[in-house]
Amino acid sequence: MSAMQTLKTGFYAVLCAALLASPAHAEKADRDKPVNLEADTVTLDDIKKVSVYQGNVILSQGTLMMRADHVQVTQNAGGLDKISATGRPVAFRQKVDGRDEFIEGFADRIEFDSVNSQLELIGQARLRRGGDELRGAQISYNANTEFYKVVGQPNAQTPSGRVRAVIRPKQRAGQPATQP
Repeated sequence: MSAMQTLKTGFYAVLCAALLASPAHAEKADRDKPVNLEADTVTLDDIKKVSVYQGNVILSQGTLMMRADHVQVTQNAGGLDKISATGRPVAFRQKVDGRDEFIEGFADRIEFDSVNSQLELIGQARLRRGGDELRGAQISYNANTEFYKVVGQPNAQTPSGRVRAVIRPKQRAGQPATQP
C-alpha cells in the first residue's frame, strides 16, 4: 500500500470512528485518541469517495471498539456522509461520558447517517446501557433529538418477534444494591 493510500485509509478511519463516537453520549475524550483499524482487505475509490474494509474488521478509538465483517464509508463534499457495517453480528462497545458504564450494540447491520445524526441497528438489534436493554428487529436513534424507536418483527409467529425492554430500577441514595 502506498503512503498516500495509508494516509487516506487513516483519514477514513478517523472519520468513521469520530462518527460512531458521537451517538448516545459517548466518551468525549475518545475523539482525541488515535484510531486503530484492522481488516483483511481495504479498497479505496477516490473518485466516488468510498472506502471498504473487509474481513474481521476491528476499529478502535479510545474506549470505542467495533467489530464487523464488512464496513463501507462514504464521503460527501462536507466530509463523512455514511457508514454501513455488516456482520453476524456487528458489535460495538463504548464508555458513556462521565459515568462508569458502557453502551453496547449488536445487529446484523449498523448504518450511520452523519448528515442527520441517525444511527440504525437493523436485524436482531440489541442495545444495552448499564442494566437496561432494548431488543427488536430494528432500533433507531437520533443523536440530535435523543429519540429512540424500536420496531419488532411484525409477522413473527412467536412472542420473540415483539419488542423487549428491560429497565432496571435505579439505586436510591442510601439504599443497598440489589442482586440480579
